[in-house]
Amino acid sequence: MSQIFHRHTNIYSRLSILAVIGLVAVLGGVVGMLHLSGYNTNQGSIVEQPIQFSHAHHVGGEGIDCRYCHTSVEESAFANIPPTKTCMNCHSQIWTNAPILEPVRASFRDNKPLHWTRVNDLPDFVYFNHSIHVRKGVGCATCHGRVDKMPLMYQEANLQMNWCVNCHRDPAQYVRPREEVYNMAWERPGNDPDLGKRLVQEYKIASAEQLTSCSTCHR
Repeated sequence: MSQIFHRHTNIYSRLSILAVIGLVAVLGGVVGMLHLSGYNTNQGSIVEQPIQFSHAHHVGGEGIDCRYCHTSVEESAFANIPPTKTCMNCHSQIWTNAPILEPVRASFRDNKPLHWTRVNDLPDFVYFNHSIHVRKGVGCATCHGRVDKMPLMYQEANLQMNWCVNCHRDPAQYVRPREEVYNMAWERPGNDPDLGKRLVQEYKIASAEQLTSCSTCHR
C-alpha cells in the first residue's frame, strides 16, 4: 500500500501548530499593549475645553493654590470644577477685554455654567475619595502630575487598576507630609529614607491587605 501522506507532513503539522500558537501570542500582546496604551486609557491626551485654561500660567506662573479653584478637595469625595464666579474674581479686574475670555464673561453675564470636561475621569464602578487621599498625605502631583507645567491639562497617569494598586500595596513610597500635599515641586528627601514609613504610621494609613481588598475601591 502506497504512503498517503508525505514523510514531511508531521514536520509541517508541528510547524503549523507552533505558528498558530505564535500568532495567538502576538495578537494577545498587541491587545494587551493597546489596552494599556494612551489610545485606550487617554493617558497623555489633551482634552478639548470651552476655553484654553493654562495651569502652567495660573499655578506655575501666578502661584495660585489648588484649593482656590478646587475648594472641596479637602472635604469632599470630589474635587469640584470651579464655577465661573471663581474665574471672574480675577478677570473682572484683569484681562477684562481679552477675546479668549469672552466665553467666561458670557457665562457669568448669562448665568450659564461653562461645560468643562473632566480630564481624570474614573469609571462609575470605581469609588475614589479625594479628601481621604489628601488627609493621608497623597500629593496632587502624585496622581495629576506637574500641572504647574501644563499649558493645557492632560491625564498624567493611566488610571488603570494596577496603577492604583501599586500605591495601595506600599503607600510609604508615595505619601508626603500633609503640608506638602499642594507643593508641586516637593521631592522626597534623600537623607530620610524612613520618612514614608513614619508617615504611614502617623497618618494611620490602613494595611496593604485592607487597601487592596476589592471592597475598598469597588462598592
